[in-house]
Amino acid sequence: MAKTVLVVDDDPTQRRLIQAVLDREGYAVVHAESGGEAIDRLTKGGGADVVLLDLVMPGLSGLETLAEIRTAGVPVPVIVLTANGGIETVVKAMQAGAQDFFVKPVGPERLLIGVRNALQLTQLSAEIGRLKKHVSGRTSFDDIVGDSPPMRMVKALGVRAAKSGIPVLITGESGVGKEVIARALHGASDRAGKPFVAVNCGALPANLVESILFGHEKGAFTGATDKHAGKFMEANGGTLFLDEIGELPLDMQVKLLRALQEGEIDPVGSKRPVKVDVRIVSATNRDPAQQVKEGAFREDLFYRLNVFPIEAPALRERREDIPALVEHFIARFNVEEGKRVAGCAAETMALLQAFDWPGNVRQLENSIYRALVLADAPLLQPHDFPAISGVAMPLNPIVSHERAETPAGDTGAEAQADSPVRIIDARGHVRTLEEIERDLIQHAIEVYSGHMSEIARRLGIGRSTLYRKVREQGLEEQLKEAG
Repeated sequence: MAKTVLVVDDDPTQRRLIQAVLDREGYAVVHAESGGEAIDRLTKGGGADVVLLDLVMPGLSGLETLAEIRTAGVPVPVIVLTANGGIETVVKAMQAGAQDFFVKPVGPERLLIGVRNALQLTQLSAEIGRLKKHVSGRTSFDDIVGDSPPMRMVKALGVRAAKSGIPVLITGESGVGKEVIARALHGASDRAGKPFVAVNCGALPANLVESILFGHEKGAFTGATDKHAGKFMEANGGTLFLDEIGELPLDMQVKLLRALQEGEIDPVGSKRPVKVDVRIVSATNRDPAQQVKEGAFREDLFYRLNVFPIEAPALRERREDIPALVEHFIARFNVEEGKRVAGCAAETMALLQAFDWPGNVRQLENSIYRALVLADAPLLQPHDFPAISGVAMPLNPIVSHERAETPAGDTGAEAQADSPVRIIDARGHVRTLEEIERDLIQHAIEVYSGHMSEIARRLGIGRSTLYRKVREQGLEEQLKEAG
């Protein structure tokens, strides 16, 4: 989703000039003619990702507007515009909560750098907050991305389950985010801030399962040179998340059942059991009821774990969450990789929402990561997802700027046959700008498979200008064929 910039200025000419610069970079621009109008948008609906605020306006001044925005608790970054770049003015604006300032008239490059920095700082702050919650075990259901009906159901069930110590079994396909739900259960419970220990039962070596889960005493077996506490003791007082519980060997299922029923474990080599206070949250991508029928999973353990089941939906069942997930991943990877991708082009987002995502959220996450690392445009394009779109990375169009050396009597047409856009006509004269422009646009349509956002970016013009030129040059049919 394109980032939204709110331009607050009583001068319509100034607003149009700023919008022209931001449009070319793929930002969505909205306007407010006064401070009051800007406050209403930010507090009553609509919102924005960045605000460009003029300091001198009729009615509420820029500083008064900024004070109202901060008093209302709106954290959006604000960049002030001023015709007076005096130190006192700048200091007052920064003290009021502005992040940056521009002295009018502002150059396009300075404007874009300021907006990008503001967005990057916002993303960095959000990522720091997310990591702090993750490390401290205080991730909540409010931090889970998605507001589709299936996810609202998951959150509602999770909030209820978190209020007690009831065992929870999370089911769902691989990659749907079962551990994210488990962490939210822990963070929303009275055990928040206590240890959250995740164990992938499918990744445990068969001969070390018991030791890893329940611990062992020094000398309990060959190689046990030190005492080991085990995952249950690590999670004491907190939550133990047993992922892929269906992979646990049958003999270990018996010992797990005893630990759940008695609230105590038997470390390998220990002479007495050890009391533990652990909340169990388990997960599986299999059908545990079917495993019970096949004899691969103990029926009594299944009933002990499946007290409060939560089914995590597949991504294809909540496609309306994809834009929010994409925005979340872009913001996160921008911070991690030092990139400044603003979002996805409209056609790219439509492509992502139409895809089935057999690998679910994990596959979407990895696809966004790859696309963002390789992207060289402000907005992710279909060719940034070649495995999904089938569109390869386009080559740069080649334009001949020099007249080729031709043999005597040659018309020049053959010599320029390899040149996508000819500048010299058959008689050796320079062609008109209109003819060259038509050929260049036609060539760009072919190279970029009719993707107008990419064509406009490569040609250095706005999309509306490109559409107008396509109509004027009669290239609508070529555009339809390329698309």
